[in-house]
Amino acid sequence: MAKKIRRSLSDRASGFLRDWSIPRQLAGESVMAEAAKSTTSKTLRPRLEQADAVGTSICPFCAVGCAQLVYAKNGKPIHIEGDPRSPINQGTLCPKGAGTLGTLLSPHRINKVLYRAPHAEEWEEKPLDWAMERIAQLTKRTRDETFAETLPDGRIINHTMGLGSLGGATLDNEENYLIKKLFGGGLGMVNIENQARI
Repeated sequence: MAKKIRRSLSDRASGFLRDWSIPRQLAGESVMAEAAKSTTSKTLRPRLEQADAVGTSICPFCAVGCAQLVYAKNGKPIHIEGDPRSPINQGTLCPKGAGTLGTLLSPHRINKVLYRAPHAEEWEEKPLDWAMERIAQLTKRTRDETFAETLPDGRIINHTMGLGSLGGATLDNEENYLIKKLFGGGLGMVNIENQARI
């Protein structure tokens, strides 16, 4: 048994040395030719060859708005890289943008509505329609309860201090304009902010 293990280790070691590129390069073989290749490197193929669809997206991490190409196989993303057609990032991504695929496929990513009732200790799953309706109802109730039409001296203000909005970093000027019109003009919010400056 020990002899068989020694032979197996010896075979593996000699196979490794034969496959390792450094001895071939030291022997004078050109690095640009076969000397730099190994059995593993010869069988490697680009991940992108497996993709059956390519879509476009925008990186979700900051206000720059770098364009991305999303490669998918069977409806699941397999690779994300910068879009070279974009005048913003010209195919490049920062470390956060380059990590988009890991974030997207993380087993810790929450992709369903979780609700915890007041004073409850457990989260429960709810349908998205239920959550949207609840947000709308609570927004209207809070606005109605906190809306002020005038100041004590009679000046018209038509606003609420009971609601606020914090915009995301990837919102563009047009989206921020619409948010200001809807939340400020429509709902009367005074506290409207955007964290795109970080």
